[in-house]
Amino acid sequence: MELENVTPSEVPEGAHLIDVREQNEWDAGHAPTAQHIPASSLMENLDKLPEDDEALYIVCRGGGRSFQVAQWLNVNGFEAINVAGGMDIWFESGLPIESDGEDDAYIL
Repeated sequence: MELENVTPSEVPEGAHLIDVREQNEWDAGHAPTAQHIPASSLMENLDKLPEDDEALYIVCRGGGRSFQVAQWLNVNGFEAINVAGGMDIWFESGLPIESDGEDDAYIL
């Protein structure tokens, strides 16, 4: 099974976007509509994933962790799509970002 990849600008509006980065990365800047579930705690938080049959768009900083998480989710019965290039490309594309940290700017 080949994993589907999309660029950040191809993520549909209203999609279930799951950010799998660690807390400090999330705090530095994330997509306003993203749900934060770090890859390191995914197993304990599977119950937090949306329960409908909509695809999950998985994003990290550069695309590596999200690729692994999306692959695992697909093998385990979810429909997951990797956001290639991650938040680095999201930011470079000028897509909206909000910050939970002290600064309002995304830190590359």
